[in-house]
Amino acid sequence: MGRRTSRCDGASRRDVLRVGALSAFGLSLPRLMQAEASAAPAAKAKARRSVLLVYLGGGLSHHDSFDPKPDATPEVKGKYSTIATTVPDLRIGELLPNIARVMDKVALVRSGAHNNDHHETATNWAMSGRFGSAFGDYPAIGAVVAHETGFQTTLPPYVSIPRNPSFTWELGKSAYLGGRYESFKAGDPSQANYKVEDVSPAEALTPRRTERRENLLKAVDGLAQRVQGNDQIATYDEFHQRASAMILSTEARNAFAIEQEGDRLRDRYGRTTFGQSCLLGRRLIERGVRFVTVNYGGWDHHAKIWDGLGNKLPEFDRGFSTLIDDMHGRGLLENTLVVAFGEFGRTPKINKDVGRDHWGHAASLLFAGCGIRGGLVLGQTDKQGAYVTRRPVAPADVAYTIYDTLGIDPRKMLPAPDGRPQEILDKGEAVRELFA
Repeated sequence: MGRRTSRCDGASRRDVLRVGALSAFGLSLPRLMQAEASAAPAAKAKARRSVLLVYLGGGLSHHDSFDPKPDATPEVKGKYSTIATTVPDLRIGELLPNIARVMDKVALVRSGAHNNDHHETATNWAMSGRFGSAFGDYPAIGAVVAHETGFQTTLPPYVSIPRNPSFTWELGKSAYLGGRYESFKAGDPSQANYKVEDVSPAEALTPRRTERRENLLKAVDGLAQRVQGNDQIATYDEFHQRASAMILSTEARNAFAIEQEGDRLRDRYGRTTFGQSCLLGRRLIERGVRFVTVNYGGWDHHAKIWDGLGNKLPEFDRGFSTLIDDMHGRGLLENTLVVAFGEFGRTPKINKDVGRDHWGHAASLLFAGCGIRGGLVLGQTDKQGAYVTRRPVAPADVAYTIYDTLGIDPRKMLPAPDGRPQEILDKGEAVRELFA
């Protein structure tokens, strides 16, 4: 009569019928349990994975880097010629010789696509996988990862180096998840005598100053207890506890101690903000940080693009290629997904100011690690590099792929302040072709 009836051992008739139906298809209970057991190690392996995102804020020109059009007219082709890579028949821009050497470890997607040309809106879309306003309605992927994996060590799960992307305001934030899941800003590791403020012990305190600080903290704690449900106060309390733990933790201090790396390796990465940020990112991943964003902006070349790219591309070439080599040599690519992208590409034609403008219809993205098929070239743009003609990959697809790689359900509902659960992603699918 549509009612669920149970046996005395707790198993319902529906459960018994379900097992019987499975048996009819050749899935006996022992085989079903064996299949579940075999799936468990895979789930655990995903749970140990991390992500290092190189964010190319401003919009890398795909024509002059990873999707050159050597047979196009001069105003489309641009200034640079192409060079061969370690992948047969794959050629990229001439200012990327070191990346050309590691392309057999990297998958290139030439079909990143959406329809937005506004920096802040497109950046929030690219960093969250959900389309919203320019002000960040949805949490960045790193914030969701922090929410889902939690604080498992004294190191924060989500770190940005030097800081989150910023045009007119900070982007890539935690949105409705709250301040406790914001990224930890590591600062510029290329600076002389680099120290992370919240991980460096303060000056020695006298007993009297220690007592005064403890009394002040008790007063603040008492106030916090009287203001229940205030996220800012709760976040402050958590930050205070974690900052204290990090200061006292040798593990945390050592993770940020980039000076422990040899001069030769630091030189290989490049003594630039980007090069040293990549090196610090590798150190943090190696020590258990789950999501690192290396923010490398400055790609918004509306004018004098050859001057801009002449400086930026060699820095990127050196730092990114060394990152891939270094992580591969240390075995870190097995459980680390390395991704590089910006918010959009650039216009097909050089403008009157010898630059390229914003272009959301086509962009190039890089993936490596976690089973990514090195040497793969996925997707295609037309002869002008203007529109995707094969296998478009949207921001939601990129985010979905990252979550799926980490074992996070992209359709999971997260709590929102208004009481209505929010789906992590409302669109998208994993880019399965990327994986072997």
